[in-house]
Formats: sequence, structure tokens, C-alpha cells
Amino acid sequence: MDLFQIDWGIALNHAAHLLLAYILALPIGWDREHSKRQFGLRTFPLVAVVTCGFMLVGMSVISSTDGEARIIQGIITGIGFIGGGAIFKDQDKVAGTASAASIWNTGAIGLAVAFDRLEIAVMLSIINFVSLLLFGKIKAEMETNQPEEQ
Repeated sequence: MDLFQIDWGIALNHAAHLLLAYILALPIGWDREHSKRQFGLRTFPLVAVVTCGFMLVGMSVISSTDGEARIIQGIITGIGFIGGGAIFKDQDKVAGTASAASIWNTGAIGLAVAFDRLEIAVMLSIINFVSLLLFGKIKAEMETNQPEEQ
């Protein structure tokens, strides 16, 4: 294969996949950014795009489901490591678990897009965003109504 010979049909197909993964992760990143979390508007879309990209490359060079399964396994492990960095413990309080789970979810969005399972990717994005938005407000309300400990 010539280094500078590009199949523009494949290139546009991959660009569409990567863009869709990016777009579906934006609401999640927006919520985390809006909530003043450590990870936000840049991190979540990048996790989805990179995950999708790894899988697209893997699918184009490996012609076996066993090979694809190993790539998925590595991606899941790596994203779990990144998500672990979002979790902080301070005395009796733990913070960042929603961000960690959301990072893992954006990885799943990227994988779903790479495999053309757009219905899964869209549902993952909607469920994650609604959970962060709705339950974040409910959690904040519960914390403000909690009696002071003495």
C-alpha cells in the first residue's frame, strides 16, 4: 500500500464515525464541565473518539472476532484506569464516581459507533446525560435537606 494513496470513501466513513462518537459524548462532557468536575468538555468527547478510533483501526487490520475482542478488552481496561483517576476519597466522602462511570460510558459509545451500533451509542449518550442532569439535581437537593451532623 502506498503511504500517500488514500481511499477517500473509507476515510469519509471513518471521519463520520469519529464525528458521531464525538457529538454523542459532548452532552456528557458539557454536564461534567458545568458541574465543575475534574474531567469535562474536552475529556469525554476525546475518550469516545479515541475508543472509536482504536476499534476502527483494529477492525481494519484484524480479521477475526478474537482479535477484536482483545482490542475491546484492552480498551475497557485502559478506560477503567483513566476513570479510576477521577475518583477521590476524602475522609468519609468519595467523589468522582459519576465522572468515572461516565468516562467508561463514553468509551462504550465509541465502541458502539465503531461497530455501527448507533442505536446503542445514542441510548448510552441519552441515559448518561439524563442521569447526570436529573440525578445530579436530586442529589444536590437531598444534600441541602440533610440535617447537620454534630
